[in-house]
Amino acid sequence: MRKIVVLTFISLDGVMQAPGGPEEDTSSDFQYGGWTVPYSDEFFGNEMGKQMSMPFDLLLGRKTYDIFAGYWPKQDPSVQPTVPFNKATKYVVSHHQPELTWENSVLIGGDVVASLKELKRQDGPMLQVHGSGDFIQTLLKNDLVDELWLKIFPVTLGKGKRLFAEGTMPAAFELIETQTSPTGVIFANYKRAGEVKTGSFV
Repeated sequence: MRKIVVLTFISLDGVMQAPGGPEEDTSSDFQYGGWTVPYSDEFFGNEMGKQMSMPFDLLLGRKTYDIFAGYWPKQDPSVQPTVPFNKATKYVVSHHQPELTWENSVLIGGDVVASLKELKRQDGPMLQVHGSGDFIQTLLKNDLVDELWLKIFPVTLGKGKRLFAEGTMPAAFELIETQTSPTGVIFANYKRAGEVKTGSFV
């Protein structure tokens, strides 16, 4: 049984759009691309290195796949996570027939939810989801996310694509690990933990 793990950089108000650079995703006139960069430090790099050092395959939406495929095959193997990204099997979710030029790439089309459920039933390493904001909504709506590995940055952005958009189903999660960087970035890992429970203080 394989786990689907969503690794996401988010602002305090839940925005995940264009964390890495000004031109990464300017849709809807988003003007704050690269908002994570000022908070990067040695601690941040070490923690990210740990998450990239364990066995994984990639599960990506088409737009994120295109960005990664145009970047990672050209990078120096000494730069993390060049080697594990290039080595991993890349499962690409798309309703079209994109040209998959990156080595070890597999298209998932048709009934995506059924295909993902079958993929999860197979043996293999975890399936890491990076970026892929629109695709993550499909995962959340269909209760396919096993763990959330969030990097929460001390900044609000006001607008932009959000991790938990309309349609996210009610679900409980358990905090399984947390760290805080010197620049105030909270690394918080959660695992799926059943239904939402309610009560009263009265």
